[in-house]
Order: sequence, then structure tokens, then C-alpha cells
Amino acid sequence: MEITKEDLLAFINAALLEDVREVDHTSLSTVPENAVGKARLLVKDNGILAGVELAELIFKTVDPELKIEVLIKDGEPIKYGDIVLYVEGRDRSILTAERLVLNCMQRMSGIATVTSEIVQKLEGTKCKVLDTRKTTPNFRLIEKWAVKIGGGVNHRFGLFDMILIKDNHVDYAGGIKEALLSAQKYLETKNLNIPIEIEVRNIDELKQVLEIGGVIRIMLDNFSFEDIKKALVIIDGRFPVEASGGITPETVRDYALCGVDYVSMGYLTHSVKSLDLSLKAVK
Repeated sequence: MEITKEDLLAFINAALLEDVREVDHTSLSTVPENAVGKARLLVKDNGILAGVELAELIFKTVDPELKIEVLIKDGEPIKYGDIVLYVEGRDRSILTAERLVLNCMQRMSGIATVTSEIVQKLEGTKCKVLDTRKTTPNFRLIEKWAVKIGGGVNHRFGLFDMILIKDNHVDYAGGIKEALLSAQKYLETKNLNIPIEIEVRNIDELKQVLEIGGVIRIMLDNFSFEDIKKALVIIDGRFPVEASGGITPETVRDYALCGVDYVSMGYLTHSVKSLDLSLKAVK
């Protein structure tokens, strides 16, 4: 799934409704109506920058007449003291947009920074890092965008664009064969072209999946390194393989060195620290 401008505008308008609703009373009550000024976005941390393109769209949504000068682009390294951009125009508009811009950029930059660090740990292997659905509600598109900026790969965006058969689906379906065959029949009946990925918990489930096939990827969930290597021998290159389950920055390279094609990490979006950024008036 590609993130469209319409997707972003829907997010921005919902976020502004949450924060501003009818009006920004503080700015209206303290700042003269016709006052104009300039502000700079300051970096107070080190990492990878993300969210600049989104910030530009936020500013322009709040006030199309705001002028933005970008000095550092998405995906570039930043350090304490850097200036990312200048914004110039109505003071009230700058103040109304300020918090939404910072909240998005700080979170996105934190995710991009961690993702970039993981990508560096995977250098020299064929393995790529995937994100997950362990995201902040109503902020998923933005968090997954940050993963891409950091060099990671987006997994499915939601329940709508892929069938991912996991352990609970298998248990509720009565077994892994039953779950997979039922999913394939569903797609055939509905005349849908949606990829199927399936999670296996052990070698026995893996062998059952291989008997049926019809998946685009096999996920090895909470496998030991020894069992991953056994599974890869059995799969023998017939399907791309993803390792998942409690993978951390400390262990991710060990998983990659087993020979898997992907590692999926909820860590990218549920355990990151936002980078410190601020917007300050230029006097």
C-alpha cells in the first residue's frame, strides 16, 4: 500500500480536530491578528530525521500562505544544534501548527533512527527488517512511513491488504491445514487476489504448510536459532522466510545470520524513544 496525499490530509485534519477543534484560544487571545514572524525547527538530539515532508503539509493545511524553507531532508542524519527548517508567515498559524508538527516529527525521527540502526546491524546479510501492526492507533500510516525513511520494509498495513494466518487463527480453525485451506477457499470464492502469509510454531506445522503451499511467505514464530536452521533446510528455498517473536536489537543479527530473508520487529514502533525537537521563534 502506498501512502497518498489524501491519506495524509485525512490524518492531518483528524489531528487538528483533536487539538484545535473550533479555534486556538491561546493564540487568538495573545497574538495580534496581523502579526507575522518566523520560526526555526531546532534539533536537540542525534539520529535520523523523519517527518519533514509531513510537516510541510501540516503547515500548508493550517495556512496555505506559510512559507517553509527546508534545510535538512527526510532520511538525513541530524545532530544537536542543527536547524531543520524555517517557517514564515502569520504568527497565529505557526503556533496552531507547532505541536502537531513536533509530535509527528519527534515520533517519526525516533522510529527512523532505530530502524536505521537495525538496518546497519543487518549489513552483509540478505535479511531485511519488517515492521508490524504493533503501532499507535490512528498513527499507523505515519509510523510505517518513518520505518521506510529509516531503511526498513513495510509489512502489511492492516487486516485489509494481506491474509496473515497466526497462531490464534490456527487454533480457532482447528489446525494449520484447516486454516490455510479455508483461507485459500475464501479467496477463490470471493475472487480476491490477496497474498497469504502463514505463521508456524514448530517443524510439524511447517511440514503441513509445505504440503499445501499457496503462500507468499512463511513466518517462523519464536523458533530457536537451531530450529530456524532446520526449518530453512526443509523449506529449501521454496518460500521466503520471516523470523518473528521477541527479536531485539541485540539479537537481530544472529537471526539474520541463520539465513532468513526477513525479521519482523514490533520494537521498531512500540519501544522507541522520540527524538527531541523544538520550534522556536526567530526574534
